[in-house]
Amino acid sequence: METPDVGIPEHLARRMNMAEQYEYLRTKVTRRRTLVTAGAVASGLLTGCAGTGSDGRPAGGRTSGSPAAATSKVSGAVVTPFGRHLAFGADPKSQMRVSWQVPFAVKKPYVRVGTKPDDLGRRITAEIRDLHTPGLTGVRSALEQYYVHAALDGLRPGTTYYYGVGHEGYDPTAPRHRATIGEFRTAPASPEKFVFTAFGDQGVSQAAATGDHAILRRKPAFHLHAGDICYADTNGRGEKADGYDPGYWDLFLKQNESVARTVPWMVTTGNHDMEAWYSPDGYGGQLARWSLPDNGFDPRNSPGVYAFTYGNVGFVALDANDVSYEIPANFGYSQGRQTTWLDTKLGELRAAKGVDFVVVFFHHCAYSTSAHASDGGVRAEWLPLFAKHEVDLVINGHNHVYERTDAVKGDKVGRAVPIGASTDPTKDGIVYVTAGGGGRDLYGFPSGVQESYEGHVTRHDSVDTFRWTKSHGSAQETVEWSRVRYRGFSYLSVEAESGTRPALKVSALAQSGERIDHFEVRRGS
Repeated sequence: METPDVGIPEHLARRMNMAEQYEYLRTKVTRRRTLVTAGAVASGLLTGCAGTGSDGRPAGGRTSGSPAAATSKVSGAVVTPFGRHLAFGADPKSQMRVSWQVPFAVKKPYVRVGTKPDDLGRRITAEIRDLHTPGLTGVRSALEQYYVHAALDGLRPGTTYYYGVGHEGYDPTAPRHRATIGEFRTAPASPEKFVFTAFGDQGVSQAAATGDHAILRRKPAFHLHAGDICYADTNGRGEKADGYDPGYWDLFLKQNESVARTVPWMVTTGNHDMEAWYSPDGYGGQLARWSLPDNGFDPRNSPGVYAFTYGNVGFVALDANDVSYEIPANFGYSQGRQTTWLDTKLGELRAAKGVDFVVVFFHHCAYSTSAHASDGGVRAEWLPLFAKHEVDLVINGHNHVYERTDAVKGDKVGRAVPIGASTDPTKDGIVYVTAGGGGRDLYGFPSGVQESYEGHVTRHDSVDTFRWTKSHGSAQETVEWSRVRYRGFSYLSVEAESGTRPALKVSALAQSGERIDHFEVRRGS
């Protein structure tokens, strides 16, 4: 078996101080060790979900915690669903997708739904997507995972619904299961004020769980996840030589259930989400685990590419692995079809009645000065389209920091946007936000570059950084656009206002709730 490299890439090493180099190596070595045991941890979670008998051992007669095969005779009465997560369909006013996981194969899964928690009269049949991961000698055992999905269509706009998930032998309306009933709200029929949140690079950790609780405090209509969702693939190169443990997904979905069971979780694809063990293109795992809008250029093969409109804002999710110069595993896999789709979709949204703003989110950074810096492939393929259609806000992850640009126009500063300022994309350019502080180990900024955020604003100087080139090398550049920098766990909270003076009021918040940045986007101001 190939031994994963635990050294520091040269382009990163030269930008780190000794303390940062030590932390980088410590984290990688520790993570390699935990890969071997993570499957056992996940198995414990699965066993716990199945329930216990009077003797304290797992119910159903299985002590290993490994999921049963599809022919398992385990009674559905002892199989407890977990990992509930929501996502919109293509039309958030009338469509919701409910997804969850079961530790064993079950029969006749379904969702009950209604407008009152004690009246879930509508029953919708669900489908099971069985995901098989082969074993790797000395590292992990083969694993079967069962993901369940139901499509709720024909819902009423602006309505709160209650739902419960079940299967043969497990009725969510039974008194002992009523605490599992969740709720969601569809998008309003006409635009009204709403809040959405966003971050990338989450993983499984105390910080990640704390971030979930912080998001709930904002009461968002939905959450955007800019990729690198779970980190079951630790190396993120999209290769079978990467360290990988699928059991981390069980831990992740259990961790996130407290928020994702009520807040639609709109994910896209990062480099750590290219899991080479599943076809097509490493996205078979994502196709099994998530039900997302199916209006992308190829929803059967590229689940992280789609669009939806909520209120007066159109949202577009992209898969930047397709255009990334940094990580070549899936470079060019769509043969330009994603970019063609993007051009068409942005044109449609910009022309759509009632859409005041267009927000695009994806993983790799168009503009950042942190460890991964900027991806020249993203800039070459997509930034001309963002400018052509006057995109209002771009949200990225990949770099585990918060960093925000001035308004960028033609690869340069179109207008300075200090903290608290307003910007107009029709004349100033586009603001790019790196929101990679979702819970994974944090990065830093180039040597000598200070953080600068609300309450701690430092002198605005140029920054020496780099961008990735088509040869997968780096080209040095000195930039003026890096306006706000914060090295801490954080997330975006955006308030969208409609009416006579529509606005996107963008705030960046530390997990404590402390505001570290804010600005406004207003068109034609």
